[in-house]
Amino acid sequence: MAPQIPFSEPPWLAGFPSPYYNESHKKWQKACRAFLEEHLLPHAMDWEREETVPDHLFQTFAKHNMLIPNLTSPLPVEWLRRLGINDILGTPIEEWDYLHTGIYLDEMARSGLGGPGGSMTAGHAFGIPPIIKFGNKALHEKFLPDVLTGKKRICIAITEPGAGSDVANIATTAKKTADGKHYIINGQKKWITNGIWSDYATMAVRTGGPGGKGLSMIVCPLKNYPGVDMRRLKVAGQISAGTTFIDLDDVKVPVENLIGEEGKGMGYVMTNFNHERLTICCSVARQSRVAVSAALEYVMKREAFGKALIEQPVVRHRLAKVGAELETYQAWVEQFLYSMTKLTKEEADLKLGGLTALAKAKGGMVFNECAQTAVLLFGGNGYTRTGQGEIAERLYREVPGTRIPGGSEDVMLDLAIRQLVKNFRNATKELSAPSGSSKL
Repeated sequence: MAPQIPFSEPPWLAGFPSPYYNESHKKWQKACRAFLEEHLLPHAMDWEREETVPDHLFQTFAKHNMLIPNLTSPLPVEWLRRLGINDILGTPIEEWDYLHTGIYLDEMARSGLGGPGGSMTAGHAFGIPPIIKFGNKALHEKFLPDVLTGKKRICIAITEPGAGSDVANIATTAKKTADGKHYIINGQKKWITNGIWSDYATMAVRTGGPGGKGLSMIVCPLKNYPGVDMRRLKVAGQISAGTTFIDLDDVKVPVENLIGEEGKGMGYVMTNFNHERLTICCSVARQSRVAVSAALEYVMKREAFGKALIEQPVVRHRLAKVGAELETYQAWVEQFLYSMTKLTKEEADLKLGGLTALAKAKGGMVFNECAQTAVLLFGGNGYTRTGQGEIAERLYREVPGTRIPGGSEDVMLDLAIRQLVKNFRNATKELSAPSGSSKL
C-alpha cells in the first residue's frame, strides 16, 4: 500500500483490521471508487463553481444502477428484479446492507463537496422510501418503475418558509374536491434539494386539523405541472444540488397519489428522517476527513518562520484535536451502520431513532471543527475562493448544510434525549405492569 496522508482514509481503508467489513464490502468499495473517479470526482469542483451538474450525469448513474444505493437497506429486491436490476457494479442486490450504503456515501463525499453528490442522491434517498414503505400496491405500480430506474426524478418536500424542523406546523393544505376524486394543494415548499429537476415530490401536506395528526403524505407532480412554479435558491453550500423554492397554487392531484393513510403523515416523515440523518452522518464523516487531511498535507509543505508549519507545536496541537474528534466519530458511525445490519426495521426505529438524531448533531459539530481548522491552517489561502486553499474555503461553507437540514442541530440534541428518556420510561412501565389474575 502506498503511503497515505494521515487521516486521509478511514482506518479500514488505511490497512487496519475491522470487524465490520467482509469481502463483499471490500469488493464494492473498489468498484464504487473506480466508478466515481471516472464519472464524478474529477469534475466535482468545476461543477460546483458552475453551480450545476450536467444532465448526462444522472443518466450515467441510472444506467449503472448507481442511484439504487441511496435507498434504505435492505433493498426492495422483488421490485428491482422486476425492473432488471440484479446487481450494483457487480454486488448482488441480495447482499446489500447498510455497510454497503455507508461505503457509497463515503465515496460520494470524497470531493468534500455536498453539491455534486447531492444532485445524484437526495431524490432516491428521501423521496422514494416513503412510497416503498407506506404506499399501497397501486401506488407502487404507478411510480416505482419510472423513479427506481431514473426515467423520472423525484424529491422530498417537507420544509416550508414557516416550518422546518417543526414538521407539525406544516401549512401546505390538500383539500378534497366535492367528488372526492382529487386533492387541491395550496402552499409553499422551500429549500427542496433536487426540486428543480424533479417530476414528482413526496410531499407533506395538511389534510386535517392542526398539529401532527392533521398531516398526510402525497406524491405531487412538479415539473411542467399546472399550478406548480419552481425556482432555484442561491445557498452557501451544496450549490449544485438544485435547492428549490416551490409555489403550489390549486394543484390538482388524484387521491390515488396519497401515500398510506390520511392523518399518518407525521409518522411517515419522522421514520424517513432516520434514514436521511444516517446518510448525513456518513457523508459528513468523509467531508471532515477531507478537511483534516487537506490541512495536514498543506502544513507539511508550507513554510513560515523558516520551517514547515508542521514543525510548529500549535499546528500539531490543532490537528491532533480534530483528528481525535474525526476518528471517534468515524467509529460511532461504523458501529451505527453495523447495528442497522443486525436490527429489524422496527427495532432500529425504536432503539436508534434518538441516537440517530444525536449522531447527526454530533457530525455537524465535528465537521465544523475540522473545516474551521483547515481554514485556519491554510491561512489566507483558506479564505480565498480560488487556488490551493479553495477546498478549505468550500468545506467551511458546507458546514451549515449539515447542521441545519434533516433537523437543525439544537432540535436534534433535544429530540435525542427526549426519545431516550421516553424509551426508558416505557420499558420501566412494562417491567412494573402487573400480569395475570389478581384473584387467589
